[in-house]
Amino acid sequence: MTFEELKNNFPDATLDTWHPHPNGGGWVQNTASVSETAHVGPDAQVGGNAQVGGNSRVSENSQVTGNVQISGNARVWGNARVWGNAQVREQARVLGKARVFGEAQVSGNARISGSSWVYEHAQIREDAEVSNNAHVSGHAQVSGHARVGGDAWVLGDDQVSGNENIVK
Repeated sequence: MTFEELKNNFPDATLDTWHPHPNGGGWVQNTASVSETAHVGPDAQVGGNAQVGGNSRVSENSQVTGNVQISGNARVWGNARVWGNAQVREQARVLGKARVFGEAQVSGNARISGSSWVYEHAQIREDAEVSNNAHVSGHAQVSGHARVGGDAWVLGDDQVSGNENIVK
């Protein structure tokens, strides 16, 4: 991604406030913290006060901004967006056009894909998967080997666990 393309997403960006990451060449705002062992791909952007550590990867056209924490071996790729105070850690994956924001937490081997949204205080953990156009919000929890897909919504204090599948 050229600097001019970065400015399309972050109009206030300057060469004094952003720099290419040495491991991958993607753009990192000077206020963000990205470890040398992490990878930021050439078209990815890490901004705000985001922290990207461990062996995590932010790649393709993905964006990580705000006070986000990406750690462990987590992966964010495709056109995924992670912002706010969200956390993606351990072996978790956020891909496609997925959105993770607010205080949401994605951990373990969880996978968020498609055009799904995980937000507010939702927690997706262990081997759970949220896919397609699904939304998980509030204080909802999806864990175990549970799957939430299609146009399903898991809201409030709902819990989906074990081998449950919710697809609408």
